[in-house]
Amino acid sequence: MYTPKLEKDIRCPLEYALDVFCGKWKSRIICTLARFTTMRYSELRTELGNITDTMLANSLKELQADGMVTRKQYTEIPPKVEYSLTKKGYSVIPLLFKINEWGMEHGGDKIDAICSGCPTHKDAC
Repeated sequence: MYTPKLEKDIRCPLEYALDVFCGKWKSRIICTLARFTTMRYSELRTELGNITDTMLANSLKELQADGMVTRKQYTEIPPKVEYSLTKKGYSVIPLLFKINEWGMEHGGDKIDAICSGCPTHKDAC
């Protein structure tokens, strides 16, 4: 995982929130896990579509570090790992839904009206 040279300079709650769940993949991961509850890595990657393994692995590690996602590893062969949202992760769903509503209202021609590939519009939130 990428380690920044400088420590993050978060000065307000808004900056903290945006750091935790913003970005193309983190919000999609959260919405997808909200929709399916518990998923294995390969299921999550398939559902998200064009995400790379590196980006998915790094995003999941960051979401785990922020307490948004939990990772459960089973001691069996072949190894089995499942991801799910924590209580903190579920608490952000209403916020993402509101941001989504704002985007639909103000996005105009910058967004795809059918949101192809975006789990938010498949009853995730």
